[in-house]
Order: sequence, then structure tokens, then C-alpha cells
Amino acid sequence: MSVGIFTGYFPYGLDETIRRIKQHGFTNVQLDTAFKDLVLRPGPKAVDDCRRVADAFRDADLPISCIAAYKNLTHPEPATRQAYIDHVKFALKHARLLGTPYVASEAGTFNADSDYIPDPKNQTEAGYLECRAILAELARYAEDHGAVFLLETYVNNVVGTIERTNRIVEEIDSPGFGLMMDPTNYFEDHNIDRIDETLNRIFDAPLAAHVRCAHAKDVKRAADAGEKYAEMDASSAHSFRGIGAIEMPGPGLGDLNYALYLKRLSERHPNIPLIIEHLEEADVPRAKRFVDEQLKRVAA
Repeated sequence: MSVGIFTGYFPYGLDETIRRIKQHGFTNVQLDTAFKDLVLRPGPKAVDDCRRVADAFRDADLPISCIAAYKNLTHPEPATRQAYIDHVKFALKHARLLGTPYVASEAGTFNADSDYIPDPKNQTEAGYLECRAILAELARYAEDHGAVFLLETYVNNVVGTIERTNRIVEEIDSPGFGLMMDPTNYFEDHNIDRIDETLNRIFDAPLAAHVRCAHAKDVKRAADAGEKYAEMDASSAHSFRGIGAIEMPGPGLGDLNYALYLKRLSERHPNIPLIIEHLEEADVPRAKRFVDEQLKRVAA
């Protein structure tokens, strides 16, 4: 199992980001599309910029396992939603140039104020069908470009439970659609005290067969009920640390049973990329040691 990290936890230019990631001993990355000296975006330089990024990681022998394209795909404002969908499509169109078929995002929430706050419409059948249409469109687009859209379940999103995740992979039966595994995203107040039971439910469910990449962070009960963010030079996707009863710190700083998580993950997907997240740069060495020790413990 190859241990990686998001490039977005290193707020530097392309070359310095690669140097620092290599220095920590990582063997793959999940690619954020912005560096201090280069942003991957539509335009006449898009192909050349993608090749520059791909070549830099190739020269460093640091494979790009997945592209991060996290957006609120069910944002209720139509223009904003379309801009977010277009962002994911850009990543899907250029994924192969960057050396990976995989592009990841969450489904999003119908809440207009935050990407992480639930909305009553999220739980309705109408809301689910509206979201499914968006994800099915992305799966078709991915398939047309030799890519795979990976959905990451998050509890406050439209697709936020084991049951909804099982349903979406059954109904979008496409080679252009898969899952990003992050078990911490399935926890909330009602099941945070039943971690092992919930982990086993996740990996015993049909959804487990559709996983292509995995994340390594942690989960625990929160001391306060508000939205939680770390103060750091990063996007909200990287600084977010939880909401309500749940806090999601870096790996090894919460209550997730890592031995069980990695045992179940390795049984189903023994060579999967495992991407560390939810930490500041200063905490990277500790988190990497923790994950490596856990992998040795379960021989994964």
C-alpha cells in the first residue's frame, strides 16, 4: 500500500512542493490543481501546463494517484453549480495527461452558505435524483475521456450514508464512476461511539468493491458544535476540520481504529494509494510515521 499526501498541504511553487514531499518519503500524491507559481485551468496553456506538472512529478518518481477537484456539485445557485461542474470536467478531460485516470469530489449539499452544512433537501428523494443526474453526467464525461470520477461520501452531503453510497454505485453502473474511501466521513453523533461496528458495515457493504483510492485522517467527538477550521495557507477543503459533534484531525489524533480500517482496506484493495490529509505541514512527519507504523502492524 503506497502512502501519499495532497500537494495542497505544501504552499509553495511546483518544484519546491515536490522537493518537500519527496523529503518526507511519500511515494504518491493526490494532486491539487494550484501551486504558488502555476494554476491548472482552462485556456490556451492548459495542455502545456498539465504536461509540465506531469513531467515534474514523473522526473521525481512521485506518481500522481488522483486529482483533487472538490466542489459543491449540488450548490443551489445555478451559475455557481455549473462552474463547479465545469471545474471537475476540466480535471477529467486532462486527467490522463497528468498520469492518472482518477478525479475526486464529494457530491455536495444544497446548503448555499457552506459546503459542509447539511440541508433538508439533501435527504429528500427529489434532492437525491437531482444529485444523481449530475454524478451520472460526470461519469459519462469521464468515460468519454478515459477517466474515472471518484465520489467521496460525506455525511452532511446528499450522498452521506452507507445506504446512499450503495444506491448510487448501483444506479450509476459505469466504468467512469468509482469511490474514494474515507471512513471518517461516515461518522456523526449517532454512530461515533460505534466505530468498529461502522467500519465493518462500510467494508461489508457493496460499495467497498467500487473503491479506487483511500484517505487517511481521523475522527473524534468535538468539544464545540460549530464549523472547525485550521489556520493555514490552504483552501477550505484542506483547512476544514469538522462540524457539529464531529472533529476530523490528522491520522493518529482521533479515535478511528486504524488497525481495523487498514486491515479491512488491505483485504479488499491491497495495493491502493493511501493519501494522508487534515494536517498542517509541521505535523506531516508525525502523521507519516503513524500511518507507516500502522501499515507495518497489519502487514499492508
